[in-house]
This record gives sequence, C-alpha cells and structure tokens, in this order.
Amino acid sequence: MRITEVRVRLVTNSEDRLKAFCSMTLDHEFVVRDIKVIKGTDGYFVAMPSRKMSDHCEACGGKNHLRARYCNSCGKPLRKNRERKNPKGETKLHADIAHPINLECRQRIQKQVVSAYEQELERSRQPGYRPMELDEPDDDVPQLIR
Repeated sequence: MRITEVRVRLVTNSEDRLKAFCSMTLDHEFVVRDIKVIKGTDGYFVAMPSRKMSDHCEACGGKNHLRARYCNSCGKPLRKNRERKNPKGETKLHADIAHPINLECRQRIQKQVVSAYEQELERSRQPGYRPMELDEPDDDVPQLIR
C-alpha cells in the first residue's frame, strides 16, 4: 500500500492545537478523509478519523452521544455513567473509523501527512495563496460506480 496523495486544509485559528484537516489517497484508489494534524507537546502528530460513541435512550430508543445528559428525541434525562471502559479502565468516548494496525504503518502515515502539512503551511505564507479544497471531485474519476 502506497500513500499516493495527501491534501491538507489548514485551520485558520492558530491558537488551537488542531492545525489541519487532511485527506489521504492510497494507491490512487482509496481515500481516507478527516485525518487531523494536531500540535502536541513533542511536535505534530496525526489523529485518524473517529466518531463519537453513542447509545440509545431507555425511554424512546433515540440515539444520543455518551456525554449527553438529555435525550435528543424525547428530552428525558439520561442515566449517568453510560460510557464504556477500555481494558485500561479509561472511558471510551470515540471509536476509530479508520486506523493503521501496526506501528510501521502509523509512522509512515504520520511522516507523510506531517510533511504535507508543513509544505502547505509554507505555501500559505506565499502571496496569492489559495487553500486547497479537500472535497473537490477529480475530473478523471467517475462519480457513479455501477
């Protein structure tokens, strides 16, 4: 598997730890969107796409995020401590959508995504800079798969 393209969209609030959203294309065939570049204490790191964990209201069955205090559908109070714990006993509030399964892959992704971020950051300092759009359809890719 090769990373054949990384697109970077810089975040405008420079005070925030979140620095960019990225999309990564694998082998010119598969795209992973919503990869984040975050500034940590030891430099930049990559956070893979995830979703908030949810459960269902006991009264109406409506879907709610685990930190919600009231049901989005019926408005009734939700019971506390609905979160699931991981094997270390930590609260799990997000679930990965896509992620590398070994350290080598994670390091390869992080290296290429952070490099693309740094290049985009440098381009953003040039006169006439226009941010890249992450969701632009490619002209040569069919929009409908049959």
